[in-house]
Amino acid sequence: MTPRLTLLCHGATPTLRAAGFPLDEALDARGAQAARDLQWRFAKATRILSSPALRARQTAQALGFEPEINEALRECDHGRWSGLGLEAVAAAEPEALGAWLTDPQACPHGGESIAALIARVGAWLDGGRFEGFTLAVTHASVLRAAIIHVLGSEPRSFWRIEAAPLARADLRPSARGWSLRLET
Repeated sequence: MTPRLTLLCHGATPTLRAAGFPLDEALDARGAQAARDLQWRFAKATRILSSPALRARQTAQALGFEPEINEALRECDHGRWSGLGLEAVAAAEPEALGAWLTDPQACPHGGESIAALIARVGAWLDGGRFEGFTLAVTHASVLRAAIIHVLGSEPRSFWRIEAAPLARADLRPSARGWSLRLET
């Protein structure tokens, strides 16, 4: 069987719905139900990984799995912006937010830059051993970073990828590197 890695964004949370930088929060009721509705899609997964974040673990559990926690799948570290809404950050630090949204090297919040996130996720992909069908429940930022790495895109492309709750990316490793597989 050709190895398959599916990255799945966690379900919706209150902070995500309010466009904020979440702390370790739980799924909301609609996010949990939406994940339960997808159980059939991942029933054949042979290995289940999860970000350590509560919302990712709860998504895996709603899918019917007890995941193996993997630190490489953790959310981008938003530093002092964690727990704040996007509007609050924009009002308090407009230049810093602007820099973060346009410069992948910028790290005005004291956490992790987009470039560092992409490097972290790329190292995990390239250094991992994937066999069978691996499902990795993670965050939109990690999914975006993986796509950037797989396609060899510029880090500036990060913000051009939209990833809603429960969005997924299906990846396949090969001797030439990773490929992104689109499915119907």
